[in-house]
Amino acid sequence: MNPEELLAFAGRHELLSIALVGLTLAIIGNEIAQLFRGYKVLRPAALTALINRDNALVVDLRPMADFEKGHVPGSKNVQMSQFDPESKQLAPAKSLPVVLVCKTGQTAAGAARRLKKAGFEHVHVLDGGIGGWQQADLPLVKGRARG
Repeated sequence: MNPEELLAFAGRHELLSIALVGLTLAIIGNEIAQLFRGYKVLRPAALTALINRDNALVVDLRPMADFEKGHVPGSKNVQMSQFDPESKQLAPAKSLPVVLVCKTGQTAAGAARRLKKAGFEHVHVLDGGIGGWQQADLPLVKGRARG
């Protein structure tokens, strides 16, 4: 298709053309925003590697009842209502990788921004939250966390 045909098509299908431009701009904007958000999104397999390789602190932000039904092995439960980057549980991990887990990844994203603002160096969010972990067929631990 040459440029003249493309322009003729755009002239005949204005709504489609506007939609294409809008979607393209939205995708580009989203990609740029991801570059500047300050934290990384991890796939479940990458989380297991980070835990094993770099002793990452995994923080599960879900309510205690959900946490007890099943959580990532080794994770610590911190309620969002008590989430404080300066707490005794989190502050010592400022230089360690910290991975935040919630139900879908949305709550964790907000918490990740707070950690970055507080000076945490290596902040990650589990892609898809605990649901993404389960979809990857990775094991969950039931009950309260030890330690």
